[in-house]
Amino acid sequence: MAVKDLYPTFQNPYLIRPTRPIPEEMAVLGAGNIGPDIAYSFRLAFPEKKMYLVDVVEEPLERAKKRFEGYAQKGVQRKKLRPEQVKTVLGNIEYTTDYDRLKNCDLVIEAATEDLEMKKNILTLVESIVREDTIITSNTSGILADQIFSHLNHPERTANTHFFEPAWRSLGVEVIAWERSDKEVIDYLLWLMAQNGKTPIASKNVFSFLLNRLFETWGNETAWMLERATSREIDYISEEFLGMGPFGIVTNPLTYASQARRTAERAVYAPSKILLSVDKWVYNKPRTKVDVDTEIAEWIRMRFLGCVFSQAFDIADRRIGTSADLNFGSIVALGYKKGIFDLMADLGAEKVKDIMEKFDAERPGFPQPTIPIEEYLDFSRDILVDEMDGVRILTIRRPQSANALSDHTCNEILAELKKGEADSSVKGFVITGYGPRAFCAGADIGGFVATFGDHKRGQALSRGNSKVLEYIDRVDKPVVAALNGLAMGGGTELAIRCHSMVAMEKAFMQLPEITLGMIPGMGGVVIPYRKWPHAAEKFHGMIGKAERLTIKEAVEIGIVKKTVKTFPELINAAIAEVDRLQGNIPRIAEGPVDIPEFVVPEAPMAGDLPLSKEILGIIGEIINVATKAETLAEALEIAYIGAGDISCAADCKEGVNAFLEKRRPEFGK
Repeated sequence: MAVKDLYPTFQNPYLIRPTRPIPEEMAVLGAGNIGPDIAYSFRLAFPEKKMYLVDVVEEPLERAKKRFEGYAQKGVQRKKLRPEQVKTVLGNIEYTTDYDRLKNCDLVIEAATEDLEMKKNILTLVESIVREDTIITSNTSGILADQIFSHLNHPERTANTHFFEPAWRSLGVEVIAWERSDKEVIDYLLWLMAQNGKTPIASKNVFSFLLNRLFETWGNETAWMLERATSREIDYISEEFLGMGPFGIVTNPLTYASQARRTAERAVYAPSKILLSVDKWVYNKPRTKVDVDTEIAEWIRMRFLGCVFSQAFDIADRRIGTSADLNFGSIVALGYKKGIFDLMADLGAEKVKDIMEKFDAERPGFPQPTIPIEEYLDFSRDILVDEMDGVRILTIRRPQSANALSDHTCNEILAELKKGEADSSVKGFVITGYGPRAFCAGADIGGFVATFGDHKRGQALSRGNSKVLEYIDRVDKPVVAALNGLAMGGGTELAIRCHSMVAMEKAFMQLPEITLGMIPGMGGVVIPYRKWPHAAEKFHGMIGKAERLTIKEAVEIGIVKKTVKTFPELINAAIAEVDRLQGNIPRIAEGPVDIPEFVVPEAPMAGDLPLSKEILGIIGEIINVATKAETLAEALEIAYIGAGDISCAADCKEGVNAFLEKRRPEFGK
């Protein structure tokens, strides 16, 4: 299955230009478990729109209303909601048993029990009430769309959607097309779910879809494992990979039913009958210590990894979804600490092969790799690649960390730039961030720990992450940064290295490294002075005091070429910049730069936070010497060596550790 079969137009849902607006009226059917949470997610995203929560009896509707009130109260307590917003969020909801109230709905999401005949009966009734263009979806964890919708008169406006619990808060949602779904409907649902704050991913119409194949298969496997290990032991070892063990979250009847359906694919998926014998498992609260025999612990790890790796191989081989979506979704929807393919990469191909051989010996019949392990790992994990008007749009998709850069992310951007430069059909590039919040929040701070006290490693990290920026310096096709939100640290360094920049009005830029006892290590102490020397004092403040650069200031300096209000306008402006720069790419100036000296104050502060005079002294020396360098390459070399000096400074270790430990740093001790 090609990507276009999953994503009709763009992988980044924010690039989609929908043919419909956000629904004025929408409904969720089923006020039991997940239905109210789905409805509440839409209330938070679209509080001005009309919502109907429908059930056949009043009691669950009354409970749902109280649940909403509790969510809103917690939202205020946690400062996620302002008190004045509560009335709007909780207002304009109708709790009803009257299906006729759906007649003007633009979107109906059925979220009843996982009972096929019940779902079909409900949807038959819904279709008799709503307009012919109303979109109808079924929230199901694994029933095929053709089984649910084929009997309807207008199946082209239907699709399965699968929200993950807690649905009002989880980023995860799957959108599953089937052969009779209109592609515009699928595109619209992907776009709408993104507007709802989700990170939608697309799946082929197969039992259990994409992500539930990991979740349900492991849930069933743990039941079979109880012959040798206890539920508490399995929970404890599972937490090495997951945020929580399986026994507190597996819903036994649903897991049994889903795995029974999947025996149509492979007999080995047959569910354990113990799932129908236990109402509630004995399970661990997260981070509960359990003593586990070493041999048993290794066996549990083998069964876990063998089980979930088998599903990853099968998904990739059958192209049920993209490997990037599986890796990403396992983190944001299933609570994996690392993506499923990242786990494989950490273990190495030989270890993965060994695990799969041992698993096959105990559980023959599960999918096994059909190509070398290394080939399954060869894909972009952190960026989405789309094309529009001959321009390649690279989206950093790491919303769980505000699109922060890792060395892996930098390497992926570099690889895509190289591919695009060699492709004559590509005019240039736009780099943007996923979602409405962040362009890029900088680099993963945890990656700096390995450089403490090691000058060579400090330099190597700085040089390695800078390779993509040095490539941008010399690439012969325009690269434009499209700031959809905040740009901090390495995000600012990436943005200012591009040949041009456009931004949404709400965006800003900041270099906060000094508050962590660090340096903008990707050339951030060199590049701004060479590109915009007239604004040197502002850059001194950004680097030395962590001052923000507003978009208004960035326009005045000449950094940002255009500001816009919406994301579609942002991408249009960025593409226009790519066109404008054809054959006229600006290059960073060579030669010394005349700027005011960077002076370290006696008692440096960033707001009310005392800063490290030691670190500022190193940074100041780098800036003052680098501006006198005859070439850009010499100036950057001074900065890279300085990054090594910083990594050996005591205050760098203190600042980074304080950040990771969520405490205030105590510099100079």
